[in-house]
Amino acid sequence: MSKRVQLLVGTNKGIFIYSSTTERRNWSMQGPFLPGWEAYSVLGDTRTASTLYAGTSHAAYGATIRVSSNGGETWEQIADSPRYTEESGFSLNRIWQLVPGLSSQPGTLFAGVEEAGLFVSRDNGQTWQELDGLTKHPTRPEWFPGAGGMCLHTILIDPRNSQRMWIGISAVGVFRTLDGGISWKPCNNGLNRIPTGQPDERVGYCVHKMVLDPENSDVLYMQEHSGVFKSIDGGDSWHPIEEGLTLREGDAPFGFPISISPTGDLFLIPLESSEQRSMRDGKLIVYRMARGEHTWKPIGDVLPEEERHVSVLRDAMAVDSLEPYGLYFGTTSGEIYCSLDRGESWERLPGQLSRILTVKPMILED
Repeated sequence: MSKRVQLLVGTNKGIFIYSSTTERRNWSMQGPFLPGWEAYSVLGDTRTASTLYAGTSHAAYGATIRVSSNGGETWEQIADSPRYTEESGFSLNRIWQLVPGLSSQPGTLFAGVEEAGLFVSRDNGQTWQELDGLTKHPTRPEWFPGAGGMCLHTILIDPRNSQRMWIGISAVGVFRTLDGGISWKPCNNGLNRIPTGQPDERVGYCVHKMVLDPENSDVLYMQEHSGVFKSIDGGDSWHPIEEGLTLREGDAPFGFPISISPTGDLFLIPLESSEQRSMRDGKLIVYRMARGEHTWKPIGDVLPEEERHVSVLRDAMAVDSLEPYGLYFGTTSGEIYCSLDRGESWERLPGQLSRILTVKPMILED
């Protein structure tokens, strides 16, 4: 059975799909699909069939989930997409994350949304229910949005225990459940708290992105507003891992994305301060911390050589599952780059897109 690779790219003007063989040397591009719609989340679900899902939003028409069963040629809008009740007082503005359940959970999908909340579907996305143990958490009255809104942008599931999950909420923090989402515990000890005046110190932490170690699900890594952190106890405590990151005096290692490979290599792209949110000195540089090492190292050529005052957003960097793995990222100015040698060298994929919000690899078997 042969394999092929697709790269699902969500932008602020629709979805694009890149296709290649497992060699990943030549790419074709299709799209835009759903032009004019933001796509903050895209998902290729290969558990039972090659089904595509997209969390789309529009200033005039709101947020909804769409599904395609023919490779993106046509999309069905899910009538029963995630919605808050009127009684809740919450509004649902965007769908930031779509994640499949484990292989032992066919048909299960999770959606992280803005205003922050978590929804689940047990029927392949046709109907959705809120896991309201999160929005009814005792700390909820003290959740406040950051500059980018109050979004639930990260959903991690323990591959060995589907009842154990972590979520990340911008400007609020990390929460963990051990019972599949019924109850939640804040897990922010050791992180840098935002000075908002909130009295409850369990919340008020600006998590930008988290990843789970592929070999040990007690180990998590995080790009936070003011640093890069690691937990070795399932999120109970965090400590900084910043050695090797090039900083000016007084700077914090600000950035949005962090990715991890199937072999445990970590990647991030630092940005210039929370005010500027663009490449330092106009240079696009990726940092890697290899499995077993404790120092970040700048890798590859500067991409591109000319100055680029752009950003890479929290969900716009990803790694595929092939050997050797492919590393991808997209910029806010619409370029996509690919590396097949752990970031040592890069190639730009064809096309000039609009603002790239998310990049998700998908491996298909024919």
